[in-house]
Amino acid sequence: MKDELYSLTVDAELAGRQIKDVLQKHLKMSRKVIRKLTQGQGVLLNGEPTWTSWRLAEGDQLRLLIPAEESVDILPEPIPFQQVYEDEDVLVVEKRAGLIVHPTSGHWTGTLANGVVYDWQQRGIVARFRPVHRIDQWTSGLLVIAKNHHAHQFLSRQLMARTIDRAYEAIVHGVLAQDDGLIVGPIGRSDDDFRVRVVRDDGQEASTEYRVTERFAFGTQIELKLHSGRTHQIRVHMKHIGHPLFGDAMYGTTDDADWIERQALHAKRLGFVHPRTGEKMLFESPLPEEMNALAQKLRRSDEGRSDTRV
Repeated sequence: MKDELYSLTVDAELAGRQIKDVLQKHLKMSRKVIRKLTQGQGVLLNGEPTWTSWRLAEGDQLRLLIPAEESVDILPEPIPFQQVYEDEDVLVVEKRAGLIVHPTSGHWTGTLANGVVYDWQQRGIVARFRPVHRIDQWTSGLLVIAKNHHAHQFLSRQLMARTIDRAYEAIVHGVLAQDDGLIVGPIGRSDDDFRVRVVRDDGQEASTEYRVTERFAFGTQIELKLHSGRTHQIRVHMKHIGHPLFGDAMYGTTDDADWIERQALHAKRLGFVHPRTGEKMLFESPLPEEMNALAQKLRRSDEGRSDTRV
């Protein structure tokens, strides 16, 4: 079974160019995807398989068929999730706090992947679960999943180039003095616990930009952008400067159960260039109920203070 990746009629601009040149420069396909197309005889010119070295003529019909893939290693389960947007190439979801994105050792079921694969199976969609990026288990917010190999390669290149627009909202302990700032600190594994990351000289380069959106007597609400994509980066950097997230069981220093029962971090904005249309896509997600409730508790705790708003 094959899925149609592209179908186009060759115009004067593309006439005379080799197919491989059109695939690489016009359609922005990676060499790996092109190799998969040719190996599966998925490059059709006027209905017949052809070589990518063939030169196109105006009016030619070019179709690209890629083998359909399934996530055969992921058990379909009826796990509810919130779909924000979906087309033949991408699925954008809003992940709830507590839901793991992908099966891992010790968590083979009950993940977002299990739920998405089940939903696709119920609707007759043949696709492989390919998350372009990850969100921590106890972080909520927007996540994009590629539905075919080309979409994943295309979006992954944007992720590597840091051109995917990702913004987070967090509520941290303590009052940040500056309205904005850049935290720079290499991140690596802790010597004491392999699950934990710390800022250390021999770690991987990492930087996080923040902007204060509201101050409270005992905390600060901030918007953050990542200039690198290290594991637990926001959580590690905020702890490093003395302002750990509320509800962060791994990096926090206090019991926040009376304030919030999850870490106060939400992926609120996601933007990328669509792998097929080239259109700029932008999605925004409101602050979840638990974080709104935390902000309300913090506001009540500093009633009478007129200088706590930015």
